[in-house]
Amino acid sequence: MEYKGYIGKYEYDYETKTFHGTIVNCRDVIHFSAPSMFELQSALVDSVEDYLEFCAQRGEKPGEPFTLERSKK
Repeated sequence: MEYKGYIGKYEYDYETKTFHGTIVNCRDVIHFSAPSMFELQSALVDSVEDYLEFCAQRGEKPGEPFTLERSKK
């Protein structure tokens, strides 16, 4: 899953019956969760937007999403 360059990885927790995810290409920790697959993308968008707003309110530059490129041989 991706939004504004931030890539989210998620898994399903059978105990809580909830999907949980984390942005994997940013140094800051950004979590998201949703009770269904249908709501998961929206949860990712909301979490990224909340993160960007939080950084703006604090006057801090948000962590830029990075890419992992394999070196070409």
